[in-house]
Amino acid sequence: MSNVLLIGNGAREHVIAEAIRKSRPARLFSYMKGNNPGIASLSEDVIIGSYNDLEAIKNFAQTNQCDFAVIGPEDPLNNGIVDYLTDAAIPAVGPTKSLARLETSKSFTRNLLKKYGIPGNPIFQTFTSLDGIEPFLDQLQGIVIKPDGLTGGKGVMVQGDHFQSKAEALNHCRDILQGHASVAVEEKLEGEEFSLQCLCDGKTVVGTPPAQDHKRRFVDDKGPNTGGMGSYSCEDHLLPFLKSRDVADALTITKKVAEAIHRETGKYYKGIMYGGFMVTKDGVKLIEYNARFGDPEAMNILPLLKTDFCDICRAVIDGTLDQLNVEFEKKATVCKYLVPAGYGLPADHPDARSTSAKIEIGDVGDARLYYASVDQRADGLYMTTSRAIGVVGIADTLQEAEKIAQNAVAAVKGPVDYRPDVGTDALINQRIQHMQTIRGA
Repeated sequence: MSNVLLIGNGAREHVIAEAIRKSRPARLFSYMKGNNPGIASLSEDVIIGSYNDLEAIKNFAQTNQCDFAVIGPEDPLNNGIVDYLTDAAIPAVGPTKSLARLETSKSFTRNLLKKYGIPGNPIFQTFTSLDGIEPFLDQLQGIVIKPDGLTGGKGVMVQGDHFQSKAEALNHCRDILQGHASVAVEEKLEGEEFSLQCLCDGKTVVGTPPAQDHKRRFVDDKGPNTGGMGSYSCEDHLLPFLKSRDVADALTITKKVAEAIHRETGKYYKGIMYGGFMVTKDGVKLIEYNARFGDPEAMNILPLLKTDFCDICRAVIDGTLDQLNVEFEKKATVCKYLVPAGYGLPADHPDARSTSAKIEIGDVGDARLYYASVDQRADGLYMTTSRAIGVVGIADTLQEAEKIAQNAVAAVKGPVDYRPDVGTDALINQRIQHMQTIRGA
């Protein structure tokens, strides 16, 4: 019997909790910054506290004799929770603070690829001051600006979406440098993005089925970026616009990065290496890495896992991932996020009304529901200000999975919204046609 500490309180952690409980006898103990009723229902014990309170997390783990920890979100990693738990003889699935720079420092990752000759970098430079930024901007046809540090997945600014001119780009860089140590300026890439979440014990890297996230708030990829409005994966463990070599190239990049991290730091990266990649006319390029599972992409992948999740965790910790056969069902998945109707709208928008509203969940059929930011009260379930519930359809085909998810989101009553186009033939055909144009087909 394993006692497992889970840190985190979102839908990503809800699906991780489910995976832990599906493992051979395991008892779950969850540390959350806000109560997630889905995670709580799967846990032996829960505690609510700050991710900055490392001592409280350690004490909770020791009190419950936890054998290892699984870290869900990026904030505890950035706070050094893995280092703190390791010092207390509690191993973790997640990188140390230094190795979590793969996510927390854009400049660290870009420079790592450059130093070790790893393919995938766009044209880029990082700057700690305004010196040199303006002439570099003049060299780029399109511009992307990334603050160095955590931004909750919403800090990247792209020319054409967030600003138009190079003068505006320079102003954004000036603003960023007031609150961040450095800023990365990159060429704007053209292509289709996909997510490849990999398991890593420092020496062995195992890819999971690729997925595609939809960041934009509204149908047809309109509106502001969000934490993610939905995602899908396919039964053949590809995506309709990808070729097998695209996934192979992305996996190769991640393997080389894992090796480079060890050469650079002398430490093995143990945890999740989630690469956001783009297929371009010049091949696969790296957008960025995250040091944990994606949200929503974890909900596409973990329900398909056939291998015991706790066995995977042990293999990651012990460095024996090469001895484990990690398998996933050949199923398609579609995740559609239910959000408050006012989610993502400016505060002065007439529709940005209070988001603390009650919702009623009707007959969701075969869909799975993963709670994100919700509040369970005596009289029912209430939304807060962020994404509320990840609704997942799983089936033999993408069309069937989309139908299951769509029927379920339509069964939830209240001031909610979602992206009805996620996983539909119309949107996916747009992706295919876009990629055919990029490849010159």
